[in-house]
Amino acid sequence: MDFWSRLQRIDRRWIYLVIWLVVMIPLIKPFPVRPVASPPVQQLFTYIDTMPENKALVISVDYSPDTQAELHPMTISLLRHAFATGHRVGIVATSPYGLGLGEDALRQVRHDFDSAATNHEDSIISGEDFAFWGWTTPFLTMMLGMGERIVNVFPVDYYGTPTESLPITRHIKNYDDVGILVSIAGSSTPIAWVAYAQTQFGLRIGCGTTAVSAADYYTYLNSGQFTGMLAGMRGAAEYEELTREKMVELGIGWTARNLGIEAMSSQTAAHLAIIGFIIIGNLGFFITRRRKS
Repeated sequence: MDFWSRLQRIDRRWIYLVIWLVVMIPLIKPFPVRPVASPPVQQLFTYIDTMPENKALVISVDYSPDTQAELHPMTISLLRHAFATGHRVGIVATSPYGLGLGEDALRQVRHDFDSAATNHEDSIISGEDFAFWGWTTPFLTMMLGMGERIVNVFPVDYYGTPTESLPITRHIKNYDDVGILVSIAGSSTPIAWVAYAQTQFGLRIGCGTTAVSAADYYTYLNSGQFTGMLAGMRGAAEYEELTREKMVELGIGWTARNLGIEAMSSQTAAHLAIIGFIIIGNLGFFITRRRKS
């Protein structure tokens, strides 16, 4: 039996072992990846980057731990971008899961900025640079109520501080003070933000979603109802790269990890390995078939 015939009968467990190795090794020691931003990612980044300073970014943390690997890097990168460019940030959640995830993203980004801060202005201050309003139910009441007056929907913030007493409240009263709301979700929640916040109040909506859900949202993107979209790990990595370039442009030193870019090295290696297996398998099939004929 020659090489190609033996290859056709190889134990599939060896293939699983190779795939496991090419996935795990880049996760332990990532190799450099420089993703090029796709148009939906570039649109969202450009809009946030060029928003007037008096307009805030609101992030709706609408995902849960089962989609955290794909979506959490998006939240972290959006926070970095907003704080680096001096935009105020509001954070809400449409489920209790978003509270812990939003707090974790804030903790990471605040630590990175505060570690490099040399004065008060360089630090990220709760109640001044951001407001973590938290979660309330039902979410329809929240979406519509925030368009009228945010303090009526959230009398106290996530930390228990009266919202009216926060300095940032003078600048963010309702949707009129918000440049864009970005819903990071593994479900259809971004469509609800379009249906209620955008239709009723004209609020711009951006979207971050899992790769498997992205196809459902291109209709909203093409119609202009979404200002931009981050799709899956690739979308997170592309936004991270744009944010990294912006921070270099602003002269902000940065040593924090880019989790989306790191994960893309593993994903890229796995895809290349699978393509290689497909090519080798087809070569073996056609060569052995030709020899038999």
